[in-house]
Amino acid sequence: MPDSTADVEAGRQAWFAVRRHLVEHRHRLGLDAAEAFPAARHVAGTPLLAPETWLPTTPIPLTSIALEFDPDATFTGVTGREPAARGELPLRSDGTHYGSYAETIADLAPPAVFEDRPTYRLIAADLTGPNPFLRLGRGSYFGSINTGEASAHEFTAQRLNPNAPTPVRTSIGAPWNPANRPTNIAISTLTIRRDVDSGESTFYLHWRDPAKVGHAGGLYQVVPSGIFQPSAAAVWNEHNDFSLWHNLTRELAEELAAHPEDYGSATAPIPYAHWPFATQLTDALQAGTARAHCVGLGVDPLTFATDLLTVLSLDSTIFDTLFPNLPTTNPEGRLLTPQPFTAETINTFTQTHPTQPAGAALLQLALHHQLQ
Repeated sequence: MPDSTADVEAGRQAWFAVRRHLVEHRHRLGLDAAEAFPAARHVAGTPLLAPETWLPTTPIPLTSIALEFDPDATFTGVTGREPAARGELPLRSDGTHYGSYAETIADLAPPAVFEDRPTYRLIAADLTGPNPFLRLGRGSYFGSINTGEASAHEFTAQRLNPNAPTPVRTSIGAPWNPANRPTNIAISTLTIRRDVDSGESTFYLHWRDPAKVGHAGGLYQVVPSGIFQPSAAAVWNEHNDFSLWHNLTRELAEELAAHPEDYGSATAPIPYAHWPFATQLTDALQAGTARAHCVGLGVDPLTFATDLLTVLSLDSTIFDTLFPNLPTTNPEGRLLTPQPFTAETINTFTQTHPTQPAGAALLQLALHHQLQ
């Protein structure tokens, strides 16, 4: 263990240098990380990874996916708090190692948005059988930071120094096995506006500001995208918010309609059936002017972030009603101008722009299935 203030500070600066390199070169590192996995695991020719059971051959109506909740499910895999993992973290001023990667980020490189919150942790999934389902238990946001971002940090350190150890990444093994690590899922949605007069479609992308987010900073991503989690920590939200559709509704309201994230659910459950935005969107889904499909589930090869890949296509009549004034910025970055839903535009973002693997796979799958 370093025995001087200078040694402690040097260790902290070394950690920060790797973290900075990860943030600045995240896209290139992700491409490199993907090369370690078989081509058969890559989704639609992108770096995103998935087992066969996570990729349906045809799109699934989002609301037809069965959700199973097991609140008592235990986890016995890698947590990122093992002695070998902690030994790779820098030292606090008192000479002890940080307890986790999230603790280290919070102290040495905190983004603007970085809060541990309860989540729904993936236990099992099958999207290819006759009855597609997701089974989930209780999780926390930092659970995936302590393993996924820590694994990305280790990969980066090894790129800078081939002798650098990778205890967390090596212990996890196959990142698509939710028994190996705490697996939170984000619901990443490609939102498409279909002009009812011309029949032409446009889609929306978000650039994630690395100064504001703890994950995927500097990359383009579909919008909205957010962790599947209760809206607040109060116990009633765990069941009231346990819905892919409700989660997507909240993210749409926040990222495309600039609604505040505080729903008052710390004191009472969200009344989805009486929330005008939610009822308008649900009515549109039932009327067919909104169409929501799932096209798969996948894992980022660098950070092991896991995304449910969804496509929401809205006729211009309902889109313009729900989103009369699209924001240009939000707490996590900025919204791009509408992009034409064409093979040329999609290939540009997936092949030449720094697009998050989940977003790249979503674009390619939506193009393949012609979900516009």
